[in-house]
Amino acid sequence: MPKTKETEKTESEETKAAAQKAAVKKSRVAAKKDEAVETVAAPAAQNSETEASAIDAVFAAEDESETLDAGGKRKADKYYEAVGRRKTAIARVRLYTRGDKVFLVNEKPFENYFKGIEFKNIVEAPFVKMNCTDRFRITARVMGGGIIAQAEALRHGITRALVMFNADFKKRLKKSGYLTRDSRMKERKKPGLKKARRAPQWAKR
Repeated sequence: MPKTKETEKTESEETKAAAQKAAVKKSRVAAKKDEAVETVAAPAAQNSETEASAIDAVFAAEDESETLDAGGKRKADKYYEAVGRRKTAIARVRLYTRGDKVFLVNEKPFENYFKGIEFKNIVEAPFVKMNCTDRFRITARVMGGGIIAQAEALRHGITRALVMFNADFKKRLKKSGYLTRDSRMKERKKPGLKKARRAPQWAKR
């Protein structure tokens, strides 16, 4: 049956009305998303400001403390020491609040020991998480394992030292997984097998 002009006019009006309704609905959804983002971003910004102020307070308290002992000699720089582990790698980390903000690993600059952006991201993850990058002088001794295991052991040690520096960091660092000791290890080879579980190829005949 052919469409009349009135029918075509009615269909076009209905199409326009539907499009307008869809546009209104879309704008409302976008507005709700923006409100949700603002609601989430506000506490996050507040938390970061609180953490920054807490770090500044600790540094200020240490700067105000006396640097000379009873004999008039300069006291040794205070540091926070912790040990991190991953597989067979062990890292002993010291965080100093005073002095040049350098990062030494086995008495070498960090960039020379861990060559690669992926290692830098692994090691500096706790500092980035707590917004305290370039706030400490760091010395570390690492031994055992491979280069990735050493980087993860160093991250574990840095995280533990940060918790010693400020106990309020513990909740966020633990939630990120940096405070957990990863106990996974390479499984030992078994007698009669090629590897830990790989058996020799078997043929029926």
